[in-house]
Amino acid sequence: MPSAFQFQCHFVLIFLAASKGETRYLEVRDAGEDEPFLLLSEDLKRELSAGQIYRRSLRCIDMLSTEGQFSITAEQPQLQCATFFIGEPEELIMIDYDFVNIDCQGGDFLKVFDGWILKGEKFPSSLDHPLPTSQRYVDFCESSNTQRTIRSSQNVAMIFFRIHQPGNGFTVTVKKNTNLFPCNVISQTASGRFTMVIPHQHRNCSFSIIYPVVIKISDLILGHLNGLFLKKPSAGCAGVGDFVELLGGTGLDPSKMFPLADLCHSFHGSAQMKIGCDNTVLRMVSSGKHINRVTFEYHQLNLQETEDRKENNIEEFCFPSI
Repeated sequence: MPSAFQFQCHFVLIFLAASKGETRYLEVRDAGEDEPFLLLSEDLKRELSAGQIYRRSLRCIDMLSTEGQFSITAEQPQLQCATFFIGEPEELIMIDYDFVNIDCQGGDFLKVFDGWILKGEKFPSSLDHPLPTSQRYVDFCESSNTQRTIRSSQNVAMIFFRIHQPGNGFTVTVKKNTNLFPCNVISQTASGRFTMVIPHQHRNCSFSIIYPVVIKISDLILGHLNGLFLKKPSAGCAGVGDFVELLGGTGLDPSKMFPLADLCHSFHGSAQMKIGCDNTVLRMVSSGKHINRVTFEYHQLNLQETEDRKENNIEEFCFPSI
């Protein structure tokens, strides 16, 4: 059965479809299918392709995966509200303040966070994000209203807000920019294929899949320099500056997840693993000295695959939660 973590992650998505007045824009697949995330309807796709700006009101708890202009005018106090933004892996989120009417002195706030936070856990983790946690928040009430545009460092961002007085609110415009070298990513779907490239950058990159999955790595290049591979270490990944690790757990923060496997040798071929955790993360650690690349595909683990464990699987910590 799905865990509380999965219900928390998908709640905003299901909430959207259940709300009134949005059914012509939003569709949800059955819970038994692989992709319970919201999909844009054909009507909305046609409107966006025609150059029209998508506009609608925000809810206290909301999730957005498309560009547009979004507003909220409080009809009653809105005290613990958050909007989650998500794009494709190669997209960055741009949030523009168009209009803000809140009472900062009266306890209202409007904050943008570079990433996601769920029950105190962050994505990307503090180890993987280029900024310290304190700098990942942009507080409208403390920024002297000078920073009107905020850009995320990855394909997810969020807004926290509190509004006490009915009639107050704000309007934001959300756009997306292309990220040539996507690093930290939360997948919108339960299946897909992705190539992560870190070109001579000293950074760590995590790809998060909020499902139990079968993940197949088909190509891994580590320590690639001038067309040659560096000599492989004698054993394990100890002391190696460039490697890939697979993590599993029940929360959002990769730094708090269980290390399941390390890959520190380049190879071409196929390495498949079944990971029964609520959240699976492929994380690449790069020293910045080389061009590192990993290609992988994944799909949601089904019941038959959980029963057949003859292949190269990861069973510790994970399968009992399915």
